[in-house]
Amino acid sequence: MNWKSEWKILAAIVAVFFACFYLPVGLPRFDNAVMEALHLVKWYAREHVVLCLIPAFFIAGAISVFISQASVMKYLGAGANKVLAYAVASVSGTILAVCSCTVLPLFGGIWRRGAGLGPATAFLYSGPAINVLAIVLTARILGMELGIARAVGAIAFSVIIGLLMHVIFRKEEEEKALAQAAMPVPEVTRPLWQTATYFASMVAILVFSNWGKPETDTGLWYAIYSAKWIITSIFAVGFGVILTVWFRLPWWKVVLGAVPAIILAALFPHEPILAFAAASVGLSIITSTSDGEMGEWFGVTWGFAKQILPLLLGGVLVAGALLGRPGMEGLIPNAWVTWAVGGNSLMSNFLAALIGAFMYFATLTEVPILQGLIGSGMGKGPALALLLAGPALSLPNMLVLNSIMGFKKTFVYCSLVVVMATMSGILYGAIRG
Repeated sequence: MNWKSEWKILAAIVAVFFACFYLPVGLPRFDNAVMEALHLVKWYAREHVVLCLIPAFFIAGAISVFISQASVMKYLGAGANKVLAYAVASVSGTILAVCSCTVLPLFGGIWRRGAGLGPATAFLYSGPAINVLAIVLTARILGMELGIARAVGAIAFSVIIGLLMHVIFRKEEEEKALAQAAMPVPEVTRPLWQTATYFASMVAILVFSNWGKPETDTGLWYAIYSAKWIITSIFAVGFGVILTVWFRLPWWKVVLGAVPAIILAALFPHEPILAFAAASVGLSIITSTSDGEMGEWFGVTWGFAKQILPLLLGGVLVAGALLGRPGMEGLIPNAWVTWAVGGNSLMSNFLAALIGAFMYFATLTEVPILQGLIGSGMGKGPALALLLAGPALSLPNMLVLNSIMGFKKTFVYCSLVVVMATMSGILYGAIRG
């Protein structure tokens, strides 16, 4: 018997026992933190898993199956033209406008297909950070100057962080570029415009189904919000036609997969998430029971779901216990946060960036949270630091990134975001006085 390993097991058992023995059940702050963790994970499951993550998993699986490595390497590979690569990465993120967790399966998809570390991390940051609607909302609610600072900072960050990641890990990137150069060019099975239309329809479904309600009841944003489920349905029908005509799925399978969603949409018109969930289940069934590309698509999608979803939900639980939901408290009192981010010192900016990096922000929720913190005395510099670090990172995000690209790259990426957000906050605070 290996007593050394047995002592380790015994030590772990003793540690767990004492943790259970002295569990502070009954203390109001601990009990509240547990409830906050459960409330947050319940909210996340209702608001983000069905509408955000499931479409993102399917898109990520499609990237791995239907986009050739040659295409990814041409535009985002380690040896690609740098101007083109970073332009494509930042623009792609801007179009998607997803949260720090929804972008992860998409990042995993292009990373597995051979994207260079620099362009891939530029895409990883730009998806949640360069959100046009969020930037407009920031300017309207928190002021034009902070909105412009956020836009400029986010765009610059996506490129600078990508370039720094490329430089820091340049030896690996050079080896990857050499390996990619030696790879044969795969045969193209369908025209590029068909593949692009297929992805555009899925991205449109993701974007419009998650279109948030704007502050005012007028204007283009509100008009799109009012019609978002009609728009989503139109793209869903088009997506079904694409699967039948271009991807050779039997039409009767597509129809059978869509029938439950149509029935639920008719019976529960005010609960569109039910129809959306039914459509997702239908797509899963018709792809998982198919051979060839369709079956492979579901297999890769399911692989992403198994890898990412447990880590995300676990991370959301921990984040909820520590920081609570927006406007509520977890183990860490809100007063501590407000005290820590007042003024424009190095420490206040760093703490704002660090808190933002660990806290989970759903798309657009960072703006009302910042509004409350600024009203409680938060400095202008720390406000920008939190805006630049918060939407792009979160504890769940870090856990998943570690499983995708390893601890070293994850640590460097997160550190770069926090450090650059801190420096930007100090600079902005000094300019604004």
